Amino acid sequence: MCQLLGMNCNVPTDIVFSFTGFAHRGGRTDVHKDGWGIAFFEGAGVRLFVDHESAIASPVAELIKRYPIKSTNVIAHIRKATQGHIALENCHPFVRELWGRYWVFAHNGDLKDFRPPLDGAFRPVGNTDSEQAFCYLLQQLRHRFGDVPPAADTLRMAVEELAREIAAHGVFNMMLSDGTTLFAHCSTRLHYIVRQHPFAQAKLSDEDLSVDFSEVTTPNDRVALIVTEPLTTNETWLPFAAGELKVFVDGTPVARP
Repeated sequence: MCQLLGMNCNVPTDIVFSFTGFAHRGGRTDVHKDGWGIAFFEGAGVRLFVDHESAIASPVAELIKRYPIKSTNVIAHIRKATQGHIALENCHPFVRELWGRYWVFAHNGDLKDFRPPLDGAFRPVGNTDSEQAFCYLLQQLRHRFGDVPPAADTLRMAVEELAREIAAHGVFNMMLSDGTTLFAHCSTRLHYIVRQHPFAQAKLSDEDLSVDFSEVTTPNDRVALIVTEPLTTNETWLPFAAGELKVFVDGTPVARP
């Protein structure tokens, strides 16, 4: 299956270090070589880079590793195709508009017999179960709340309920963000870490590369990273429980209401 990487921060931060290790899993240290993508929120806009080439061989991925785009919310994905052919339109993340802002989504898993009726503005362009799930999720949010976004706690409960409904069809590890909040749902495997003061050195597990975050951060910075498998060997990554939805805002997991 695929792998996911998400970042949620309280200040704009680059993801070069983490993406460097993550990209190696796209054909060098792992088998996820059927495409990749990454989306960065910047203000109300989104920079989206996708490629049907493997992350380890893609010149676009090399650009991302060398170009420190700073963002408070990032979602990245490396693909091992289970449904849908290898093509640009099937590469995650996917982007749609709802309530006057962009939403970004990526999925790791395989959904069986999942063919919900899509009767509104949200339609898949490719032929993956993932994009269909994204369109269904946004469609249901629009049906429930109309043109006015709900309060944060109400939205969380709705996303959690819809994630549980979709996960009944198979594995549904996913990340979803509107540029302020990052939702992460785990069916099988997700891990997270919050980096904050006092910052320390981190060493990648997929590349001989280390960074001392105390040299490139301020004491007020806080960064949450969410990933399928831990990216570093010398940090403590916390596992999600199966069926758990976590919500991250300003670099920290938000407690349930």
